[in-house]
Amino acid sequence: MSTPGNGNGRLEGAVVAVAGAAGPAGRAALLALAEAGATVVASDADAARLAEAVDAARYAHGGATVTGDTVDLLDVEATRAWADRTEKEFGRVDGLVHLVGGWRGSATFAETDLADWELLEKLLIKTVQHTSLAFEGPLARSGKGRFVLVSAAGASQPTAGNAAYAASKAAAEAWTLALADSFRKAGGDDAPPAAATILVIKALVHDAMRAERPNAKFAGFTDAKDLAQAIVGVWERPAQEVNGTRLWLTPQP
Repeated sequence: MSTPGNGNGRLEGAVVAVAGAAGPAGRAALLALAEAGATVVASDADAARLAEAVDAARYAHGGATVTGDTVDLLDVEATRAWADRTEKEFGRVDGLVHLVGGWRGSATFAETDLADWELLEKLLIKTVQHTSLAFEGPLARSGKGRFVLVSAAGASQPTAGNAAYAASKAAAEAWTLALADSFRKAGGDDAPPAAATILVIKALVHDAMRAERPNAKFAGFTDAKDLAQAIVGVWERPAQEVNGTRLWLTPQP
């Protein structure tokens, strides 16, 4: 099988798994990865929306290989089975892009509903834990593996009404940095076998949001298409440059 990447950073030969592929960020990522030449293995818990996202990416890039797999990422064994199945079928796994999202907030700190924390812990932390544990081995074996987490600026500067969300994102970042340290210890600072990277945004905006609120400024928001290009760009830099780093796509607080 061909080796992923080439001089211009495109991803011919790479196999990239995308978790949470059916949302706006996931759809944009599927398109960008397929356009870059990667074989894309998409997963989501919503089978119907996943099928739509996969079909859209296939249609936009006629020669691209884009597959969909309905996976419950809250089930650690099902997640491991997905990783094993992907590596067996395609011979390698060069990336796991984590785009499972969710948001809950409150008007004030005192009004925080701990049920929000329970939900966000599952969506934003457990899915990171399960995917990272499942894909660490395949990514390290790839030689060009990347684990990409999308996080929020609020994890570094939480606000009163976003306690549950910010704490969940901060925990997911810490977990990802621990994965990065595992890669560092496996190959040293100068030669980690793979990289775990965090892309930080303020919030995401996409075409449907702009259509719904044509007069909104969305100041500091990152467009889903720009996020997708930043995801592809993680493979353009050496592992030692991006492993264990936060790449800010919005001004750093």
